[in-house]
Amino acid sequence: MSSAPGPGLFVAFEGGDGAGKSTQVELLAGWLRDQGREVVVTRQPGGTALGQQLRDLVLHGGHMSPRAEALIFAADKAQHVAEVIAPALARGAVVITDRYTDSSVAYQGAGRDLGHAEVHDLQMWAVGDLMPDVTVVVDITAEEGRRRRDEVHDRMESEDDGFHEAVRSHFLAMARGAPARYLVVDGTAAPEQIHGAILDGLASRGVLA
Repeated sequence: MSSAPGPGLFVAFEGGDGAGKSTQVELLAGWLRDQGREVVVTRQPGGTALGQQLRDLVLHGGHMSPRAEALIFAADKAQHVAEVIAPALARGAVVITDRYTDSSVAYQGAGRDLGHAEVHDLQMWAVGDLMPDVTVVVDITAEEGRRRRDEVHDRMESEDDGFHEAVRSHFLAMARGAPARYLVVDGTAAPEQIHGAILDGLASRGVLA
């Protein structure tokens, strides 16, 4: 598997629904911009015009099979890498994405029980083996995520706690399997504390130089 090409830096944020990823994405982006870096903030699904159409379909559309769901997410990522991520990295920008391939491996591979290896291989084909330099997992329990979400907003959020705990467990398993690439932070801490832990973790991995 290849890491980010060129002089850019690629950071992905992962975690369960309601974990507070978006807040941490914006805090890190702001900090990096203050250091004079060009930062591209994006999300999956939905980081391109095609991706937004796919996002609406997969999160707010009608019933679909787990395999169809996995293929739609893969299509979103393929377009996202080609149109947004790879060009930004090639010109030396920092790319921060709210979700990437690990979400599909956890949600469709573990949550939908399609098999993590099969979904991983599909995702890698879609993104041309492009992997983040660091993946930050903002960790909360399924119960805490449900409490924070309060109301159901999309097809994924409407799944029961068993589904979301399976997703969480797989994120943590992936992090344990590759500790040099993953940074797990406690999502129940205050936002500024989480941000500080992320900066410390990225600095210890030598990616903020």
